Amino acid sequence: MTGADVPAQPRPDAGWEEGPVKLESRGAVAIAWLDRPPANSLAPETIAALRRVWDHVLATGEVRALVFASANPKLFCAGADIKAFTTLDEAGGRALVGAAHDLFRAFELSSVVTIAAVNRIAFGGGCELAMACDIRIAAATATFGQPEIKLGIIPGFGGTQRLPRLVGEAKALELNLTGDPIGAEEALACGLVNRVVPDEQLLATALEWAQRLSTQAPLAVEQIKRVSAQSDLDEGIAAEQQAFAAVFGSEDAKEGITAFLEKRAARFEGR
Repeated sequence: MTGADVPAQPRPDAGWEEGPVKLESRGAVAIAWLDRPPANSLAPETIAALRRVWDHVLATGEVRALVFASANPKLFCAGADIKAFTTLDEAGGRALVGAAHDLFRAFELSSVVTIAAVNRIAFGGGCELAMACDIRIAAATATFGQPEIKLGIIPGFGGTQRLPRLVGEAKALELNLTGDPIGAEEALACGLVNRVVPDEQLLATALEWAQRLSTQAPLAVEQIKRVSAQSDLDEGIAAEQQAFAAVFGSEDAKEGITAFLEKRAARFEGR
């Protein structure tokens, strides 16, 4: 499968034409298209749709490499659905991050290679989805960030755990504490992405990687990934979930989320 075989927009398989994630299969390679306008936000239904795609891919046993791409040329994924946060209490927030963590951890423990083809914006949960993939290919105009701190909350889909493993503790703390984004070249320099390519070559490059990696020995791929994903990551993820739930239920979180939706500066009081 090459870039010439796939258009810039989805050609979903039969039965996958609707919903926030569309599956396009081409033998041993498939594309999971994020398609939830306007921002591809990771609402609960998006996480559920990603899970359905993943379970289907595993059940068929045919796909060896799965590319995550965006049907929106203006962004990859702008993060979690902030409006949905207003409907969630602490238990709901815990359930949401738990579902995302279970899914992202499954990526890392599978024989299926996962590749994120990141165009333009990958913020919050979008950056965390990319980090959960085995390979990250970035368009030259891509930007990455964990802006949760500006909402009075913390990254909840792995940002406190995978980011320091990729870029080091100091850089991860900088990104998580400031919430400021970085461009593709800086992301490459610090180890967040594997390659940066011209925007028009993004999908083709991701598919070339997918084709190459789909021919590797599945058992060896799975064991390499499992061994590489050790070092107490599960303990760290469990700690992040607890911390996210505690902060999510705070008054500062309510203020930060409300201020974001009202497009004003938040007034945090530490409670």
